[in-house]
Amino acid sequence: MRSRRPNPDHGIPAPPRREVVVLLGATLAVAGCASPSTEKVAMAQTAVEASSAAPAPTAVPPADVDDGVVNPDPDLAAPAADEELPGSGGKRRYVVAAMGDSLTDPRSHGGKYLDVLRQRCPKSRFDSYGIGGNMVNQMRSRFARDVLGDPPDPAQPKPKYTHVLILGGINDICSDESAQRTNDKIKRDLSAMYRSARDAGMKVIAVTLPPWGGFDRYYNPRRAASTRDMNAWLRARGPAGEVDAVFDVYPLMSCGDPEMLCEEYGWPDEVHWNAQGHRVAGEAMHEALFADCE
Repeated sequence: MRSRRPNPDHGIPAPPRREVVVLLGATLAVAGCASPSTEKVAMAQTAVEASSAAPAPTAVPPADVDDGVVNPDPDLAAPAADEELPGSGGKRRYVVAAMGDSLTDPRSHGGKYLDVLRQRCPKSRFDSYGIGGNMVNQMRSRFARDVLGDPPDPAQPKPKYTHVLILGGINDICSDESAQRTNDKIKRDLSAMYRSARDAGMKVIAVTLPPWGGFDRYYNPRRAASTRDMNAWLRARGPAGEVDAVFDVYPLMSCGDPEMLCEEYGWPDEVHWNAQGHRVAGEAMHEALFADCE
């Protein structure tokens, strides 16, 4: 375990921001650190704590959502993912499902990167379908129900999502022995979700695995190699035409040692993001993917 520097609440100088570049249909390359937060944090649950409960989407609906479908005008259907809204000056209203694990689950102190997007895109919608401890195969098993609304649930109707964002895989790598989760299995499950979303007319945003090298209880050289392999594969999904964008969060969340979560961005477990980490991720996602949002 590396020694931890003082908490960012206590005057750590602001590191420089790095640039954000997006290539839709290819790879979103992100690099950099932003100014440290002044918000205090508490310990989050570890990456291997599991929950079996199905999440209700957490969302701040736009002002003109009717029955879960975003309608810029009562006579119009929800806009397609790449369709400009009438009279919007080129702005778009996004309806995004975020599938993931504890980093996306508000019950695990996650999902705050979506709060940043909600604040910056108040007429768009960002729903969280994160469950702490979930492996990618568990996400796949609930993808149709949670994101596609299949089978339909009259008590919880789904909006017409324009985009789906998928972030997961660290729990699988941690479970390479206990659950025999190989990288081939992770890739197969991710690809299945990508296909299902695209078949349903959504645009797919793949997210690389963030650095987690300080999580000493589970991190080792074999799992470090698995993480590098997964991220190389994820970055290639855009050029391969399998997804519409790849958000490369790995370099964004590291400062110095590329395998370690930047201390200013993480909980003491060195795998979960604190409020500052979520803010940095959310701001970068907005700039690169949703800058034209309403």
